[in-house]
Amino acid sequence: MRLLITIMVVMLSFSSVAKPLSYYFEDDVVFDPAIPTPEEVLGYQVGEWHVRHDQLVRYMEVLAQKSDRINFEIIGRTHEQRPLVMLTVTTPNKLTQIEKIRQAHLARLGNNSKKANDEPAVVWMGYSVHGNESSGSNASLLTAYYLAAAQGDEINNLLNNTVILLDPSLNPDGLARFANWANSNRGMNLSSDPKTREHTENWPSSRTNHYWFDLNRDWLLLQHPESRARIAKFHQWKPNVLTDFHEMGPNSSYFFQPGIPSRKHPITPIENVTLTKAIANYHAKTLDENNALYFTEESFDDFYYGKGSTYPDVNGGIGILFEQASSRGHIQETINGPLTFPFTIKNQLLTSLSTFKAAVENRQALLDYQAKFYNQAAELAGDENFAGYVVEGAKDSTRITDFLALLEQHKIKAFELTKPFKAGGVNFTTNSYYVPLAQPQYRLVKAIFSEQKNFADNTFYDVSGWTLAHAFNLPFAKVKSNWGLDVADTPWNKAPKAPLTSLESAYAFGFAWDDYLAPKMLNTLLKQGIKARVALSALTAKSSAGDINFEPGSIIVPAGLQTQQNWITLLNSAQSEFGIAIKPITTGLTSKGADLGSRSMAVVKAPKVLLIGGQGTSQYEVGEVWYYLDRFVGVAPTIVEMTRLSSLELSDYSHIVLAHGNYNSLTDAEKVAIKSWVRKGGVIWGHKGGAKFLVDQQLLKANYLSRQDLAGAFKTEGLSYGDKDHLAGRQRIAGAIFNTSVDLTHPLTFSLTRDTLPVFKNSTWLLEASDAPFVNVLTYTKRPLLAGFTDSVNVEQVAEGAGLIAHSYGRGSVIAMTDNPVFRGYWYGTSRLLSNALFLGHTFRASGQ
Repeated sequence: MRLLITIMVVMLSFSSVAKPLSYYFEDDVVFDPAIPTPEEVLGYQVGEWHVRHDQLVRYMEVLAQKSDRINFEIIGRTHEQRPLVMLTVTTPNKLTQIEKIRQAHLARLGNNSKKANDEPAVVWMGYSVHGNESSGSNASLLTAYYLAAAQGDEINNLLNNTVILLDPSLNPDGLARFANWANSNRGMNLSSDPKTREHTENWPSSRTNHYWFDLNRDWLLLQHPESRARIAKFHQWKPNVLTDFHEMGPNSSYFFQPGIPSRKHPITPIENVTLTKAIANYHAKTLDENNALYFTEESFDDFYYGKGSTYPDVNGGIGILFEQASSRGHIQETINGPLTFPFTIKNQLLTSLSTFKAAVENRQALLDYQAKFYNQAAELAGDENFAGYVVEGAKDSTRITDFLALLEQHKIKAFELTKPFKAGGVNFTTNSYYVPLAQPQYRLVKAIFSEQKNFADNTFYDVSGWTLAHAFNLPFAKVKSNWGLDVADTPWNKAPKAPLTSLESAYAFGFAWDDYLAPKMLNTLLKQGIKARVALSALTAKSSAGDINFEPGSIIVPAGLQTQQNWITLLNSAQSEFGIAIKPITTGLTSKGADLGSRSMAVVKAPKVLLIGGQGTSQYEVGEVWYYLDRFVGVAPTIVEMTRLSSLELSDYSHIVLAHGNYNSLTDAEKVAIKSWVRKGGVIWGHKGGAKFLVDQQLLKANYLSRQDLAGAFKTEGLSYGDKDHLAGRQRIAGAIFNTSVDLTHPLTFSLTRDTLPVFKNSTWLLEASDAPFVNVLTYTKRPLLAGFTDSVNVEQVAEGAGLIAHSYGRGSVIAMTDNPVFRGYWYGTSRLLSNALFLGHTFRASGQ
C-alpha cells in the first residue's frame, strides 16, 4: 500500500510539472500589470509545454506593442521562411535615439580620444542555437517579460546602463521541429523514462537547421541565412557581451564559462579571460543562492572562432557559453533525480539575470576593453614581421567572389592588385587581392589565414584548423613587405555581374567548366531539355571572332542535337542567370584537338541522385551533401532512410551517394542489389564511412587503415592513468587541413588548375593508395599537414595515403574519398569533386585490379 501511494504521489507530481511565475522570480520582483504575462498570451505556463516558434514570435510582438522599452525587428528569415527576431531593449528615452547611441558606440572603436562616460554597454542575449536545446528559448519568454514589465531600482539601473539585444531563437526551424516532437509525444501523465519516445527523437534530430547543419559552427562560415542575418546585426552593434544558451546530457548539471583555461585561441587577449572570470562570479553567486549544481573550466573550450561563444572573443566582446542539463522533453529521470523542464528554464533565466547584473557592474571595464581591443589593432599589426596576405583569384569568378564576400561580411577589407606582385616565391597576377593586417579586424584576419600546427594544449572540442583560403582552394602567401605592392584605392565590394553578349544561331555553343556554378548551369540546361556533350580533352574551336580554347571538362551544346525551338533563348537565360559566358562555335572542325562529333565528346545527362540517410548515418554529413547539391548544383536528391531502401527501384537513379555512416544494417539482398545496379552502369560515391562500406562490400578494390590501426601506432608503454586523456587527444584528428596531390588528367578533377588540393580531415580512417594504375585521383603528399593540430605519428601514417580512389565496376563506376568533400558547406575546393562525379563519373574507365 505504501508503494502504491508513493507511485501515485510521483505520478501526480509528474502531471503537474507546470510552474507559475513565482517559481521563476524572487518575491520582491514587482511587475507592471499592464504588460501581459507569457501565460496570458500563450494560454499556458512557461514550461508546461514547449513553446512553438510562432508563439514565441507572437509574444515578443505583444511585448513590443505594450512596452515602450522594446523595439521589435525581423532581421532575416530562415530557410523555411520563419522570421529571425531581434528585440532591442533599453529606457524609453534611449530607445527614441537608438541609432545615435549605436553610432556613438561604434565611434569609440579605433578612436583613443573618445571616453565611455555614460555610454551603455551592449549585451546580446542569444538562445537555443540548437533546436532541441529548448530551455534557452523558453527562458527567453521570461527574460523578455522581465525586461518589459519589471519595476524598481534594479531594472531601472539595468536599462539606464545597457542596450540589450535579445535573440529569442537562433534556430527557429530546429526549435519548431522539436516543440512539435516534444509536445506531440507528451501525455497528460508525464513519463520520466529516458527510453520513452518523447526523449528519443527520430533521425535527423531537431538540433540542426533545415539542412541538418549545426548553426553553432556557422558564425564564421556564414553558409546559412540565419548566420548571415545575425552577423550583419552583430557588426551593426559590436556587443560587449554575448551569451549563448545551450543544453547538454541529462545526467550533468550546469556549465558556464570560462572553459578549460589552456584551450583558448592564442589570438584571444588574456583580458578576455579575466573579464569572463569576473562575470562568472555573478553566475556562481546566483546559482549558489538557488542551491543549483554547476561547474566551470572543464569540458568546453574557447578555440574555434566559428561558435557563438567564441566569435565575440575575436571581435572585442566577451562570449559566454551556458550549458544546462537537458530534460529533452518535459521530465526525465537522471542520476540527480527527476529533471523537469521548468527547472532547466529557471537556471537559464537565473544566469540571464546574473549576466545583466555583471554587465552593469562591469560596464566601464567592458567598454574600455573593447575600445583597447580595436585601438591596439594598428599597433599590433605594426609589430608583426609581415604586412598582410595576398590571395590569387584564379579563373573561377564565383569562388573568389564568394570568398571576398565572406571577408566583407566579417568587416575585413581586401584590395585588388593593380599590377603583378611576388610573395612567398609565388607570382600573383592582377586577379589577386591583398588583405592587410593593419585594419580593425587585425585579429580575425590572422585567425582565418592561420596555418598554426602546434598549440599549448593540443586537445580540441571542435576543429583546430579552418584556413578559409585553403577551403576555397585559393593560393595565398604572406606579404613580408609592401615595397612594390600596388593595390586599388578602395576595398573590394561586390558589383553586379556585367551583361554578356546575347547569343544567336550557331553550329554549336560551348562554356568552360571552371566556374563553381558551371555544374548548376549545366544541370539547369539539361533539365530544360538541352542536349550537351563534355570534352574529355582540350580543344581549340573556331568562332567568328577567332579561335576559342576549351579546357578538358568544357561543355559543348551542338545545334544539331537540339529539339526545342527556343533552345537558344534557354542558353541566353542561363548565361544571364549564372554569369558564365557561353561562346558560339561556327564549325564542328576544330583547329586543335578532337572535332565536335568525336567519340571523346561524352554524353552528359541530368543526374538522378539517391542519397541514403537514416539511423546509422551522420545527419550532419548527409545534410551537407543535400545542401551542396541543392544550393550549388541545382539537384534535388532523393533522400531515403536505409530502412526504406528495399522498397526502391534502383534503376530509377543514376547515382547513389553514401555519406559518412555505418551501413551494416543493410540486408544482404540490398547489398547485392546495389552491386548489380553499379555493374549495370550506376555511379556510386562514398566518403568516410560510406567509402568503408564500399571496401567492405568489395565494390571498391582498396584497403584501409581503421581508427584502431592508426591508434595502435602510438606507444603506450609506461603511461599512467593520468595520461589517458592526453593520449586520446594525440590519437584524434580533431579537424585539420591536409594537402593532396592531384591527377589533373582525370575527369573527376576537371576544373581544378593546381596539382595540389587542400582537404579537410576530421577522422583517423584512411584509404591506402592503390597499386593499380589510373585509380589514385588524390594522394596525400609526403608532408601533408597544412594547418591545425595532428600528432606527428598520425601525420606519418596519413602521408602518401589515398585521398580519392575511382575505378570501374562492370559498366559502372565506384568513387571513394577518405574525407568529407563538402564539410560544413564552405569547402568550395573539394566539393567540385562531388559535382564532377555526378556529371563526369561515367566518363572514365579504369580497372581496380
